[in-house]
Amino acid sequence: MPEPTGHAEPQSIRFGGVELLTAAEGALVWPEERMLVVADLHLEKGSSFARRGVMLPPYDTRATLERLARAARRHDARRILCLGDSFHDGEAPARLDREGAALLAALAASTELIWIAGNHDPAPPAALGGRVVEGEYRLGPLAFRHIAEPLFASGEVSGHYHPKASIDVRGRRLSGRCFVLDEQRLVLPAFGAYAGGLDVFEPALRALFPGDFAVHLLARDRITPLPHARLAGYCGPEPL
Repeated sequence: MPEPTGHAEPQSIRFGGVELLTAAEGALVWPEERMLVVADLHLEKGSSFARRGVMLPPYDTRATLERLARAARRHDARRILCLGDSFHDGEAPARLDREGAALLAALAASTELIWIAGNHDPAPPAALGGRVVEGEYRLGPLAFRHIAEPLFASGEVSGHYHPKASIDVRGRRLSGRCFVLDEQRLVLPAFGAYAGGLDVFEPALRALFPGDFAVHLLARDRITPLPHARLAGYCGPEPL
C-alpha cells in the first residue's frame, strides 16, 4: 500500500486529559507542546536485508526521513520524539550514507530531537544529533515508551507492535497501518517505509486492549476512526 502523504486532515482525540491529533503520516501530534511523536522508523532496514542477500531498493531511510521532515513542517513541530527502533539494528547508524546523515542533521538542527531506546537500537548514537532517553519520557500526564507495560495505569503512548487493521468495504478488504487506543493506552503505527505490521486482533496486541478499543486506520490517503467491532477479524464479544 502506498505511504500516506499526509494531505488528509488529522483526527482529534482526547487522551490522558490532553488534546492530541492522529495524523495521516502516521505521527501523533501534541499541538500545545508543538511535539511530533513517531514510532519504529527502522532506518537502514533495506541495507540490513541487503547484507543477508535480500536485495531491496536502498531508499527506505531517505523516504522515511523526508516524510518525517515534511510532517514536522506541516505540524509546526519544535520537538520530535521517536519511540524506539528508530534504527533497524545496532550497526545501522554506521551504514547511513551522506544524504541520510544530512537529513538527520537537519532535523536535529531545526527541532529538539529525542530518541527513546528500543529493542532494535538500544543506544542510538548521540553523534547523529538529539539526545537519547532510556526507558520512558514523561511530559505532563503522558508517559512515552517503546514497548507498552502490561500493568501500566493510564496515559501511556508506545510503539513496537506496528499495528495494522482491515475493514471490508463493498466486498473488498481494505488494510492499512493504524493507531490503536482505548482510555488508558495508545499504540502508534510504524513510521518506517519498510516496517511491516501486526493485526490488531493478534494475541500480543489484543492482550493490551482486552475491552473495547478503537483504531484510526491509515488507508487511501486518509485517516478513518473506527470502533474495533467494525474491523475485519472481529468475532463478537468475548464469552462471559
